[in-house]
Amino acid sequence: MRTPLGGTGMTWRKDRRFYMKKRKEEILELAWMGKEKGSFTREDVEKSADDRISPGLLDELIKEGYLKESGKQMSMTAEGEKEARRLIRAHRLSERLFTDVLDIKPQNMEKYACTFEHFLGDEVVNSICTMLGHPTECPHGHQIPPGECCENKLKEISSIVMPLTELKIGSEARIAYVVTKHHQRLDQLTAFGIVPGGTLHLHQTTPSYVVRVGETDIALDTDIVRAIYVRLKKTP
Repeated sequence: MRTPLGGTGMTWRKDRRFYMKKRKEEILELAWMGKEKGSFTREDVEKSADDRISPGLLDELIKEGYLKESGKQMSMTAEGEKEARRLIRAHRLSERLFTDVLDIKPQNMEKYACTFEHFLGDEVVNSICTMLGHPTECPHGHQIPPGECCENKLKEISSIVMPLTELKIGSEARIAYVVTKHHQRLDQLTAFGIVPGGTLHLHQTTPSYVVRVGETDIALDTDIVRAIYVRLKKTP
């Protein structure tokens, strides 16, 4: 029986092309993460990808001009780095969107982000970034590559998530996340009740920031305040 034009045969071929494209994009993301760690090899990529990709895809990416190999070491070409940067940016912003706005559970967030990233164009990614207040790190603490919107600080879309420094006096907000690599500082904020999901009320900004968490007023240095991102709850 002949398969109708546009029927299951065409659908299978289309799905197969998308599947292969997605796998290649995942390899480029692994290459980017390898670069963040300092270096990566063919073995590193194949090991990280488990059984989801075939070794032949690495050779295809080399042939297509996205990757290059010298001895055991692999690296990205300029074109490969550009594409990997776009994918990583989309992935990590998706993680922030699912975590900070949609309240998706951490165990599901990564799975959804891995799917979502492959469908996002630059315009959508920049809109999400602006809406979230141009976050610099994903929920795992990895850097989000900045885009044009970050450099220009676009404000066409009102940010749902913003730095605490942009909150108006008298406003109440929910704490979205804290960007800091200093565990001691994070421990201090946690002790004060300044944790993701908590609520704070901004009392003053000069000469120092004072926020109320529960029944406690807390004075914060400006550098600490810049690390706290919040979601507006209500305007005074």
